[in-house]
Order: sequence, then C-alpha cells, then structure tokens
Amino acid sequence: MSSTWIVVAGDPTVGTLVETGRTIGGELVALVLGPRSTAQRVACAGVDRVVWLGEPGSAPLEAFAGAAADLVAAGRPQVVLAADRAADRVLAGAVAARTGAAALGGVRQVETVDGVVQVVRDALGGIVRERLALTGPTVLVLDGGALPDEGVPAPVEEVAVTPAGVRVVEEHPAAVGGPDLHSAHRVVAVGRGLRERGDVAIAEALAVALDGATACSRPMAEGVDFFPRDRYVGVSGQRVTPDLYLAAGISGQVQHMVGARGARIVVAINTDKDAPIFRECDYGVVGDLYEVLPALTEALGR
Repeated sequence: MSSTWIVVAGDPTVGTLVETGRTIGGELVALVLGPRSTAQRVACAGVDRVVWLGEPGSAPLEAFAGAAADLVAAGRPQVVLAADRAADRVLAGAVAARTGAAALGGVRQVETVDGVVQVVRDALGGIVRERLALTGPTVLVLDGGALPDEGVPAPVEEVAVTPAGVRVVEEHPAAVGGPDLHSAHRVVAVGRGLRERGDVAIAEALAVALDGATACSRPMAEGVDFFPRDRYVGVSGQRVTPDLYLAAGISGQVQHMVGARGARIVVAINTDKDAPIFRECDYGVVGDLYEVLPALTEALGR
C-alpha cells in the first residue's frame, strides 16, 4: 500500500493532517522542518514515523524546501498533505514541482470511496465547493488542525541536509489579537451587532469561559477597527475549523460563512429571525447578544 506523507514547517498543530492521513491509509510519514521539539511533538501525534531535517540554525525553514522535496520524492507517496500556513505552502509547492504532482488548495474534506481518494475543496474563492477524485500523485493543502493528545511516540530519523544559502538576520514578530484561531477548539465571533469597542469584552469573557478564541466579521476589523485584522473570518480572512463556532450579531453573508463552514457545530445568535445565518447554523437563538452572551458566560461559570 502506498504511503501518505505530511510536510510540517515548524508548527506541530497537525491534528487534521494526521486524521486525514489515516483516512487515506498506508504508512503515515511526517517530514518535519524546525527544532527538535517540533519533531518530538509531531512524533506523538499519531504518525508512523518522522523524518527530521535537524536544527535549522539561522536558516529560514523555507530554505529547506528543495531538500525536503527531494526526500518526499524518494518516498514516492501518492498523497502529500500540508497545512494552510505560509511556510508549509512553500513546502507543498516545492514538493509538487519536484514530483510533478497535482496541487490542490482549499481542501475541506478527504475520504476514500471504493478505494479512490476523493477531495471536497473550495472553488471560486470559496463561494462553491467541488468534489474531485484523485487519479495520480497529489499535494493537498488544508487546515492543519489542533495538536492531538500525545500518544506513543513514533521513531524519529534525523537526516542531515544543506539549506539554500540564506539566513535570518532580523525578526519582527507581528502583533496578533489573541489565541491562534486555527488551533482553537471553540471560537466566539461577533459582527455588526456589537455596538461599542469596549463591548468586545463581552465576547472575550465568553471565549475565556469556553477556553476558546475570539473572532469577528470583516467590518469589525477593517471598518471600525474593533479587532485586529488577523481576527476576521471570511473569504478574504481566516478559515477556521473549530468544534464550536458561536456567531453573535453576524448576519451570515456568504463572504463570512465561507470562513466558518469548516466548524463542526455552528451556533447563531441574532435579533433578526430572518438573518441568513439561521439557514447555515446547527442551533439558532433569536436574541440580543448583549443578553445572551453574558447569560452563557454566567452559566458556564456555574
């Protein structure tokens, strides 16, 4: 049976990748770039073995893309999985170029039907979805998911490689607006129903009670600046896949819901009983977020 490979660039949150690899079947191999700690965490995430390229030193992870692609090509996997993150996408592109494999982004679902791997992916900017059957080697880019609970560690093989001749000389960390949305199991998102900047605290309190993260619709980040831009969910923003997505004061236009459709459960709170989001959610509450969110926070506190 053919193997499935996962390429990992520094961030070990690979739960969805591992789950997808198990769905496809075969030996599950993780090729890891980054520090030893990343390789060790991925080794406990449910893979069969890890190929680690050693400590990167001052070289950016993207500088290892060529060497990583060569190693993956030697393994001849039918499917290669990568997270939808900047450095991981570089690896995915390098692997596809080196192996001649097809490359598909925006992947939302992978399953095996009668022995054939089928993929559901976003098309036309996420407005529609298409189902494709894989007929040859393919690189799939999808949400990495959260870090799974630690299991029995897989063996880690260190392979010495030479990166491209570049190095990091300076770093300027970007300001972020809270916990990582991509790894959050629960997300509380608010939209135009939030009237004042100070009222963001209502959503933040519920997110803390849920051990989750806050998010928003695009106008709340790019219109009134209630949230930083890394917080908005939508076709031109973040795509999230939490267990729970609680949308309060969000009408549910397609541009927003494209970013939230990967959630397992969507709960909508809106004063307008005819809001489009009530056609998209699993549970809906017709009510004022200023009443419902504090009540939920209080109930969770009890």
